[in-house]
Amino acid sequence: MRPYLFALTLLAVAAPVAAKPVDPAVRAAIDAAVAASTRTPANKARDQYRHPAETLAFFGIKPGDKIVELWPFGGWFTEILTPFVNSGGGTLTVASPAGKYDALIATKLASDLPTYGKVIRARFPSTPTEPKIAPNSVDAVLTFRNIHNWMGKPGAADTAFAEIFAMLKPGGVLGVEDHRLPENMDTAREASSGYLKVSTVRALAAKAGFQFVGSSEINANPRDTHDYPKGVWTLPPSYAEGDADRARFAAIGESDRMTLKFIKPRK
Repeated sequence: MRPYLFALTLLAVAAPVAAKPVDPAVRAAIDAAVAASTRTPANKARDQYRHPAETLAFFGIKPGDKIVELWPFGGWFTEILTPFVNSGGGTLTVASPAGKYDALIATKLASDLPTYGKVIRARFPSTPTEPKIAPNSVDAVLTFRNIHNWMGKPGAADTAFAEIFAMLKPGGVLGVEDHRLPENMDTAREASSGYLKVSTVRALAAKAGFQFVGSSEINANPRDTHDYPKGVWTLPPSYAEGDADRARFAAIGESDRMTLKFIKPRK
């Protein structure tokens, strides 16, 4: 049986884990981090599309957790996660691949040392010679709009999920947000559009050993038609078509996205 078919079989038989209600004190810490004065105005303006407070509350993270943010790029969620963990004695590790996007997050962290001075940096995917995240060492791994980037190289997504599984403690959380391709659309569109099917992501997670907890529609966008020649980057904030039909794409808003939660089962 092919690996994805095996994983999809697991999806059919594995019951979701019951989600726990959000502790009011945790929600207050999330809200305070979203309202932090250290956030940039341009990033705050996108809260209407990205729903950071509701997303983080759904993932069930706590201020005292050891949290890993994968591929933070310019640090949109880093601006929120840093004051969140700073408020409760937790830690934030940002893990990036080498290259320009690693430089982007380095610049962000260096821009405000009183805020970001305790943020830990690591390499993901890991390498033999650079800082990496130890096995069974973190409470939560969060990835926002990254899995579609791992799909372009054969085996890269499988390797990524396996490494995430290894770094989490038993009972640890994997929180995923990514552009969503409807299940009735051609799977071939995943290769170049930036959109992924929920079934694809759940299969990757199941293959690595994760148990599905549940999904949230907080980042859904029914106005997104998912069928643009230049993919998801047609929509804001990228506007891949430039000024062509810009008002129409602005009215659609940012992409329709899946928001999924998984756990590493306890032994």
